[in-house]
Amino acid sequence: MIEEFRLARVQYVPKTLEPGVLYVADEFDIAVHLCACGCGSKVTTPLGPTEWRLTEQYGQPTLHPSVGNWQLPCRSHYLITSGKTRWAGQWSEEQIAAGRTAEEQRREAFYAQRARERKWWVRLWNWVRGLIGF
Repeated sequence: MIEEFRLARVQYVPKTLEPGVLYVADEFDIAVHLCACGCGSKVTTPLGPTEWRLTEQYGQPTLHPSVGNWQLPCRSHYLITSGKTRWAGQWSEEQIAAGRTAEEQRREAFYAQRARERKWWVRLWNWVRGLIGF
């Protein structure tokens, strides 16, 4: 089992991953690591406002929300907090389905709000352009 993770900021994720290293490619908004249970599976977490969020304090990574490897045979579930693995409970199939549904709803709400805000700015910009004859 991997109990600690160190942060490695990389331009490209290496083909061979080291246990206990959370590789972050900021340009591609992804974090990649080997599963904390020790099964050796590669775990990729997209980073962004509707995905996982990475923070760093004193060089120690925190990845939020939890990592639920439901598609892997190990089905491990954990958090990476201040560089430490914090094990979380297993989820039932119903909990996994509910979590995925809630995640999709959050994603849809985020992008709907973003589209509304963008439309507002576009309207304002077009109005200003009309005033100045641009």
